[in-house]
Amino acid sequence: MTEDWRHGGFGLYVHWPFCQAKCPYCDFNSHVARRIDHDGWRDAYLAELERVAQDTPGRVLNSVFFGGGTPSLMQPDTVAEIIAAASRLWTPANDIEITLEANPGSVEAGRFAGFRDAGVNRVSMGIQALSDDDLRRLGRVHTVAEARVAFDVARSCFQRVSFDLIYARQDQTLDDWRVELTEALGMAIDHLSLYQLTIEPGTAFGDRFAVGKLRGLPSDDLSADMYDLTQDLCDAHGLPMYEVSNHARPGAESRHNQIYWNGGDYVGVGPGAHGRVTVNGRRFATECRRDPSAWLASVPQEKAENVRTPLSGLEQGEEYLMMGLRVRSGLDIARYESLTGRKLNQKARRSLSELGMIIDTGNKIIVSKQGVMLLNSVISEFLAG
Repeated sequence: MTEDWRHGGFGLYVHWPFCQAKCPYCDFNSHVARRIDHDGWRDAYLAELERVAQDTPGRVLNSVFFGGGTPSLMQPDTVAEIIAAASRLWTPANDIEITLEANPGSVEAGRFAGFRDAGVNRVSMGIQALSDDDLRRLGRVHTVAEARVAFDVARSCFQRVSFDLIYARQDQTLDDWRVELTEALGMAIDHLSLYQLTIEPGTAFGDRFAVGKLRGLPSDDLSADMYDLTQDLCDAHGLPMYEVSNHARPGAESRHNQIYWNGGDYVGVGPGAHGRVTVNGRRFATECRRDPSAWLASVPQEKAENVRTPLSGLEQGEEYLMMGLRVRSGLDIARYESLTGRKLNQKARRSLSELGMIIDTGNKIIVSKQGVMLLNSVISEFLAG
C-alpha cells in the first residue's frame, strides 16, 4: 500500500491560469488578465515548489507538465527557473519528460527557442480544428494558417510535438472529419490527442445549450461513427489509441499523463492545481485555491493548498479502476484487490464479458472497442455494489 504510487511514478504539474481569451467550451481554471506580474508569479511558483518538496523528499522526478491556461504565455526565464528548482529539489529521471502546453496564437520562434533552452523537451499544441469557420465557432484566436506556422516552429525546436483536435463539432459531417483527421495525421509526428466536443455546465456553450441555442450538434450515432473512424484512421497511420482520447506511436505516449492513469503520485502547483501525494504511508488528494489572486496572496503564508483529503484504500482502488479502464493496457486485477481489500465485482466481470464490453484475461480487465463507447456505463457496473 505504501509504495503503490511507484506503479505510476512521480510528476510535477504547474498550472498557469492565464489565457488571451476564454473559449466557450472550456471549463478549465483559466482567466483573461490585462496585466500579469511575471516576477511575482515566478517567485510564488518557486516558493510553492519548496513547500511541496518537503512532503516528497528523495523522489525521482519522471515528468514536469506546464498546463493551463496558456503556459506558452509564460516568460521563458520563469519556466527555466521552475525547471532548475525542480531539478534541485528532486532527482530528475534520465529520460525526464518536460511538457509545455501552447496555443498557436501565442507562438513565436524566439519564445519557443527560449522554452527549449529552459529545458522543455515536449510541446502539446491546442490547434483544436483545421477549419477557420470552426475555429471561430470554438472561440479560438488563431487561424489554420497560423496553426500550421506555429506547428512548424515547434517542430523546428522540439523532437516531440503533440497537438489536440476537437471533433463531433457543430454541423460536422463524417466526411468532414475523415478529411480533417487525414490531414492531421499527415502533420503528426508521434502523438495526437483527439477529443469529442463535450458541453460542460458553467461554460458559454453550456449556457447556450441549456436554452436551446447551440444547434448542429451530432447525434449519438454520428458521434459513435466518428469515434470508430478515428480508431481506424489512427491505427492505419501507426498511431493507435493508448487511452480513450490519446493516440501515439509505440514509445511516444505521454509519460506525464501515464502517471495519472497508472495511479502515480504528482504534486500540483498553481491556482486550482490538484495533486495525489503519498506522505508517511498515507495517500492524500490535494487542491490549491482556484482564484489566481487568492492563490498568489496565500503563497507567503504557505496556504495556497487549501484542500488535503486522506484517501482510503477503497477510494484509491476506485480511482485506479476509473483510470485503468481508460487505458489500453488495462486494469491490473491483483493491484485493485490489494488496494481495496476486496474482490473485483464478479457479477460485472461476467456480464460485461458476455456482452463483449471487456476482455477479461484473468489478470487484467481491458475495455473492448465496443465497451469504450459506453465507458462510463462499464465503470459504473464495476463500481456498483
